[in-house]
Amino acid sequence: MTSSSLFNASLSSLSPNQDLFRRHTSSPLLRYRPVLVSCTSPADGNNTTTPIETITKPRRTENTIRDDARLQRSTAANPFSARYVPFNAPPGSSEHYSLDEIVYRSRSGGLLDVEHDMEALKRFDGAYWRDLFDSRVGKSTWPYGSGVWSKKEWVLPEIDDDDIVSAFEGNSNLFWAERFGKKFLGMNDLWVKHCGISHTGSFKDLGMTVLVSQVNRLRKMKRPVVGVGCASTGDTSAALSAYCASAGIPSIVFLPANKISMAQLVQPIANGAFVLSIDTDFDGCMKLIREITAELPIYLANSLNSLRLEGQKTAAIEILQQFDWQVPDWVIVPGGNLGNIYAFYKGFKMCQELGLVDRIPRMVCAQAANANPLYLHYKSGWKDFKPMTASTTFASAIQIGDPVSIDRAVYALKKCDGIVEEATEEELMDAMAQADSTGMFICPHTGVALTALFKLRNRGVIAPTDRTVVVSTAHGLKFTQSKIDYHSKAIPDMACRFSNPPVEVKADFGAVMDVLKSYLGSQTLRS
Repeated sequence: MTSSSLFNASLSSLSPNQDLFRRHTSSPLLRYRPVLVSCTSPADGNNTTTPIETITKPRRTENTIRDDARLQRSTAANPFSARYVPFNAPPGSSEHYSLDEIVYRSRSGGLLDVEHDMEALKRFDGAYWRDLFDSRVGKSTWPYGSGVWSKKEWVLPEIDDDDIVSAFEGNSNLFWAERFGKKFLGMNDLWVKHCGISHTGSFKDLGMTVLVSQVNRLRKMKRPVVGVGCASTGDTSAALSAYCASAGIPSIVFLPANKISMAQLVQPIANGAFVLSIDTDFDGCMKLIREITAELPIYLANSLNSLRLEGQKTAAIEILQQFDWQVPDWVIVPGGNLGNIYAFYKGFKMCQELGLVDRIPRMVCAQAANANPLYLHYKSGWKDFKPMTASTTFASAIQIGDPVSIDRAVYALKKCDGIVEEATEEELMDAMAQADSTGMFICPHTGVALTALFKLRNRGVIAPTDRTVVVSTAHGLKFTQSKIDYHSKAIPDMACRFSNPPVEVKADFGAVMDVLKSYLGSQTLRS
């Protein structure tokens, strides 16, 4: 849709008596900003305050974008709301909690989910929501410059803009993996959603902006929250520490000793977190942080807390948006603690239920073979789930044997006719090297997802013309040591078939010429 048609579409729902343009040009210190206006709901014709930004207002340049948002805030009642409910609750369940309550489990001890008032959201049709979300892309308007908060009505609709803690995360690159797809898979419509191109280098920013924003709100409400804590294999702690530092909130991090990369470890340290390096694995850290947060006024930030999934689901909405609201055939997501596969399902499903798209993609959850409890559960026909002790894997962020969100993941995969695949250490490292050789620079977890794609293509499950999206969850720069070890062939019992070590040569013209001629000759033969 062109920008002009998009603008006209946004105007189409305005009340006919609405003054569309109020331009103030008397002072060079003033510039135009979008504001909230009263619009007519396309579903029921009632005059309702809606989030379309159309009227422009001036602001003085000394104001911050927060000041600007505060000045332009609508005084009308917010029609949207959300609350905690038990995950997959039976029909007729009346159990629910305010998002301002500090609660992580239902009365029965099960997981919670964030439930939105879908009837309020359905008062506006799919075209309205598509146009609204599209109109916010690439803007600096607070808080809509964020890929998460540009969907605020679907994420945390009742939070005040002043309480939001954001680094304008999201809006990450959807990369057409043309050469990789054609060369290695015979595919011409393969895409990689680079969620690792983000503030702290992983998709965890999408959820953490929501969680820390809510904590910021709770602290302003004088609720008993002294700090925020998490157990982490690296990326969660990086995101938590950065967003807490931005808001001036203490962060506490439990890390498994000697099990994450130095690049991941240094991030919470640099952002001022209180870091505990504990002699256990992630599951041991998770057990401890849950016990500690039950005794101390520390807010739990792990994906047991369903608020994070509200931010993470926006990556799914973003994929649809980047395809001009066309639905891909497949989406492949690496899985460890398993909240993300459910978050993607939830994002796709909301778009379908609210009329933005007419179907959802099939999803694949990819696990490392050294930490594959979901894969084993899937292969057993979804019979009794058995936690495991995860072995060491280069895909360290998904080295989890007892995932918190197992029930969420199983639910999502059943609902979308999903598949679970696994990758050995050699398979995931080879896939990472192959992807890097075509211009990417991916993390080992993305190597797990690409291995799943290789296997599904080889079995004919995914067709060469299927539009397929592989979700890349972290930036490759966090995992340089694993790449160095691979290309140095320093990994025991691994052939490193696609390694590309530097060639040592004497500082001599003739020697350099001989090496280059040999290299160029080999390239000519390949082409």
